[in-house]
Amino acid sequence: MTAPDIAAPAPEPRELFRAFLIVGLSGFGGVLPFARRMLVEQRRWLGEADFNETLALCQSLPGPNIINMSIVVGSRFAGARGALAALIGLIGAPVAIVIVLGALYGRFGAVGRLPGAILGLGAAAAGLVTATVVKMAAPLLAAKPIHAVPVMALAFAGVGLLRLPLPWILLALGPVSIAAAWRMHP
Repeated sequence: MTAPDIAAPAPEPRELFRAFLIVGLSGFGGVLPFARRMLVEQRRWLGEADFNETLALCQSLPGPNIINMSIVVGSRFAGARGALAALIGLIGAPVAIVIVLGALYGRFGAVGRLPGAILGLGAAAAGLVTATVVKMAAPLLAAKPIHAVPVMALAFAGVGLLRLPLPWILLALGPVSIAAAWRMHP
């Protein structure tokens, strides 16, 4: 991983816990946009390129990307204590909230306009993901658009339009992307 674009002091486990607690409480089912904003724009613990590289690593690991991100970032700055603090901060309160909401939904899930409200939350989450994609693509496109655009377009076409399984797309485009990056940085 590269050094952050904008240097900030390394956070302590307590700061990691608080930051990831805020991220965890910021949304349901898609907090990556909030994590990016917190890590890159607000706290400046990671630069744009470093965030993208860290996310790429986290996507290659088993498990949810944001969970992996909290562990990698926490470990990077404060070792095992930082990883544990970031992980607990990220999932502790949301787990408790989901348990309570699950019980309430089981009791009142079909009442009134609740199903429509849940559908509206899904649309808002899709908008947040789209905005994050645009922010993450900017440094890639600024660095070497000739290499990034074809890989992005093929990945979108394969998964988004042709509905091919993501592992197939990763197996096909992963080596191509790595080779292109290798050529960019001899």
